[in-house]
Amino acid sequence: MGSDTTVLVTVTGPDRPGVTSVLLAALSRHRVSLLDVEQVVIRGRLTLGVLVSYPNDADALQDELEGAMATVGMQVDVESGSFAAARPAPSTHAVVVLGSPVTARSFSTIARELAKQGANIDSIRGIADYPVTGLELMVTAANTGAEADAALRTGLSEVAVGEAVDVAVERAGLARRAKRLIVFDVDSTLVQGEVIEMLAARAGKEEEVRAVTEAAMRGEIDFTESLHQRVAVLAGLDASVIDEVGESLELTPGARTTIRTLRRLGFHCGVVSGGFRQVIEGLAHELELDFVEANTLEIVDGKLTGRVIGDVVDRAAKAVALRKFAAQSGVAMEQTVAVGDGANDIDMLNAAGLGVAFNAKPALREVADAALSHPFLDAVLFILGVTRHEVEAADAEDGLVRRVPL
Repeated sequence: MGSDTTVLVTVTGPDRPGVTSVLLAALSRHRVSLLDVEQVVIRGRLTLGVLVSYPNDADALQDELEGAMATVGMQVDVESGSFAAARPAPSTHAVVVLGSPVTARSFSTIARELAKQGANIDSIRGIADYPVTGLELMVTAANTGAEADAALRTGLSEVAVGEAVDVAVERAGLARRAKRLIVFDVDSTLVQGEVIEMLAARAGKEEEVRAVTEAAMRGEIDFTESLHQRVAVLAGLDASVIDEVGESLELTPGARTTIRTLRRLGFHCGVVSGGFRQVIEGLAHELELDFVEANTLEIVDGKLTGRVIGDVVDRAAKAVALRKFAAQSGVAMEQTVAVGDGANDIDMLNAAGLGVAFNAKPALREVADAALSHPFLDAVLFILGVTRHEVEAADAEDGLVRRVPL
C-alpha cells in the first residue's frame, strides 16, 4: 500500500448541533487520522475544516460524506493535495480596528497598508458590535523589532486618520494577554470634563481657567505653572464646593463597564490625576479602585487658600506613580496599561506596556501605542482583546446586562 493521502474536508451551512459528530462518524469508517480541525461561525453560518490523513483515494470519501452531511443540511467539499500538516507559526501582531461604522472602504485601505508592509492577515474576528464595531486581525509581519513595529503602527495610524476609524497595533502572544495593571487619568478620561473648571465655575472664573487648561493639555505651557495659576483663582471658596463638585462628577460612558470587567480579569485598577484627591476620593471608593494619586488642595479655616499641598502631580510624577503602583502590585511594567488624554500623560503612556490616548490632544496621540477617538471608554477592553459578547455574558451572570455604556 502506498503512502497516505492528505485530504481537506470543508463543510459549510447553517450552524446546528450534531454537524461535527456526523462528519467525524462518517470519517471514522475510513480509518483516517486527524491532522487539524478548525471552524468559524459568522451570523449562524458554519464553516468547518478537517484535515486528515487517508490511506485510500480521496474520491472514495466524497459520496459517503455528501450523503452523511445532507442529513444535517450541510454541503461538503473534499480536496486532496500536499497540505502542510503542521500549523503555521503564531501571528506576530494583533491589529484592532474600531469604527462607527467600519466601512468596506476603510477596511480595504487597512488591508492594503498591511500588504504594503509585508504583513499577512492570518485571521479576522468580530469583537464588538456596540457601542462601536470592532474587528480583531491577527497578522504576521514580514519583519519584527522596534523599528518594524513603529513603521507598522505609523502606517496604520495614518490610514486610521484618513478613514475616520481607530486602529491599535500590539505584539501578539502571551505579553498581550498578561496585562494586569491599568491606570487612568481622571479629567476628560475617566470622568467627563475638567474638575478644576468645575471648581472655578463656583468662583466665576470658569472661562479664564478653561483657557489655561487647554493650553496645558496641548503642551503649550508647563503643567505645574498652569496648575498654580488655576488653583489661585479658588482662594476664598468655601471647602463645601469640593463635595458639591465631587457629587456632580459624570463618568465617561463605558467607564463602569471597563473597570468592572477588568477587575473580573484580575486587573489592579487605579487613577493618577493632575486634579484633586479630595474631589475624586468618593468616586474612587465607589469604583473600588486600588490606587489613587492626585494633588491635595490646601484648606484653612474651612476655606480654599488657592494653593496645593506637597509635590505637584505633573507629567513626570504621573509616570512615577505608575511605576510605584506596579511595584506595589508585583506587576512588571510590560504588564501595565495607561490611559489618558493630555500632554501631561505623555510620560505615563510611554512608561506603560500599552499606552492608550483617549480622545486625546495631538501631542499625546503621536506617542501613544493606540489612539481612541470615540467617546466610549469600554473601547479599551476591545484593544485588550476582550469581546463585547464576553462582557455581556459576564454581566448576565450578575444580572447586569444592558445595552447602555456604563
